[in-house]
Amino acid sequence: MKISEIVQGIEGVTISGATDPEIKSIHYDSREVRPDGLFVAIRGLQTDGHRYIDDAIQRGAKAIVVENGWPGSCDCPVIRVPNSRVALSRIGATFYGNPSADLCIVGITGTNGKTTTSYLTEAILTAAGFNVGVIGTVNYRFNGKVYPNPMTTPEALDTQKLLREMVQTGVTHLVMEVSSHGLDLHRVDHCWFDVGVFTNLSQEHLDYHKSMEAYFECKKRLFVDLLARGPKRNKAVAVINRDDPRGKLIAQELTLPCLYVGYPPESMIWAQDIKSTPECTSGIIRMPKGMLSFQSHLVGRYNVHNILAAAGVGAALDIPPESIKRGIGQAHRIPGRLEPVENDLGITILVDYAHTPDALEHVLSALRELTPGKLVTVFGCGGDRDRKKRPLMGEVVGRLSDLAVVTSDNPRTESPDAIIESIIAGIRPVRTKEYRASELQNGFDEPGYIVIPDRKSAIREGIRAARSKDTVLIAGKGHETYQIIGKESLPFDDRQVAKEAVENMMS
Repeated sequence: MKISEIVQGIEGVTISGATDPEIKSIHYDSREVRPDGLFVAIRGLQTDGHRYIDDAIQRGAKAIVVENGWPGSCDCPVIRVPNSRVALSRIGATFYGNPSADLCIVGITGTNGKTTTSYLTEAILTAAGFNVGVIGTVNYRFNGKVYPNPMTTPEALDTQKLLREMVQTGVTHLVMEVSSHGLDLHRVDHCWFDVGVFTNLSQEHLDYHKSMEAYFECKKRLFVDLLARGPKRNKAVAVINRDDPRGKLIAQELTLPCLYVGYPPESMIWAQDIKSTPECTSGIIRMPKGMLSFQSHLVGRYNVHNILAAAGVGAALDIPPESIKRGIGQAHRIPGRLEPVENDLGITILVDYAHTPDALEHVLSALRELTPGKLVTVFGCGGDRDRKKRPLMGEVVGRLSDLAVVTSDNPRTESPDAIIESIIAGIRPVRTKEYRASELQNGFDEPGYIVIPDRKSAIREGIRAARSKDTVLIAGKGHETYQIIGKESLPFDDRQVAKEAVENMMS
């Protein structure tokens, strides 16, 4: 494809250089540039691609895309644009033939529940007979292939390449988790969405967005910009959680059809007669075209909103209620979402990704209702991330747990002790008793907390402190198989560590 074809439609573009070379590949990482490739210099969170233009040219780049203001020059054609990330999105879509036009795409955004809703939606679409692909936090998967993901929403170029591969292999429907970073960094600007889902909004990523209002405005883009103004806008539908105040604000700005989901009967898709047990959640969903009873393997009343959101997608796509019911029932264990660790100790051990105050509140409230004994929570907070949520998380865990085991999450380049001290600031007002490990050998009576910075030791001691009919929640990392300490990513899986702790206790 020639340069003139690739940059067609990009606003504010100027090209220096008399030639119009044929481009065989697109790159935003100079290390991956191949001969006759186009290098797009984007500004990242850690570095600036403009610093690597010379490297890209040495590796054979036939042309480069830069942002206006780049002071350099080179012998190959230079395409100047106002925003190279926006340009990368358009270039990727053009180069790969606008694959989203050939897919039915469901975009799911919100602070919590994206992954669970994506698994439920995938199951419903599969039950309806569609060939489904997923781009999500846990992995990317389609046609039996599973790929590890470096980020929830991949870079724009990688997204378009992935969509083209899905189309070529027969995928008809795509379920995509859309993160706030993905929206803000224009990674999905040229994805043509059919359905947009809003789950909820609570404090998260303020290290990046700086304020809740900026965070909300970013999430809102999926609906008021990409969905309502996209090429599929005449048939697009929004599925909105009416029980979240921010959901109502989004809906007020939309002229396209909205399906409200939630508990109140005023919602268009709503739940009643909910029953929750340690094994399942069941109830009735009322929909515009009738009602259906459901039984889900997902535990906890908070998952009802995720079930309703997925049912809303089914309704938006005119999927028969029977297929929606079957899909809800077929969605089994979701990696790192209240994932059980089997044991013969009579203890319920669960690993969950909850890493925000709101997510912990919902998970712990559900477990409190379902736990006949005591509730032990092992958790920490990530380093180099939103510091304001740390005491809030500490308060929630301290208030709702009988024993809070405070440890490291992914400390990154921060001091683990400093992170833990911020957490303790929220625990102390609600739990004054601090334990030492030696005091928990025979269990505990008084509610309190203990600090064990080493996560492996914390998981072991949290399980050791529990007794029959107790629940141990290991929160924060869920499906992750690594721990980031400094700038190193080291192998670490909460599920495996917990399993090993159980085996040692039973040996």
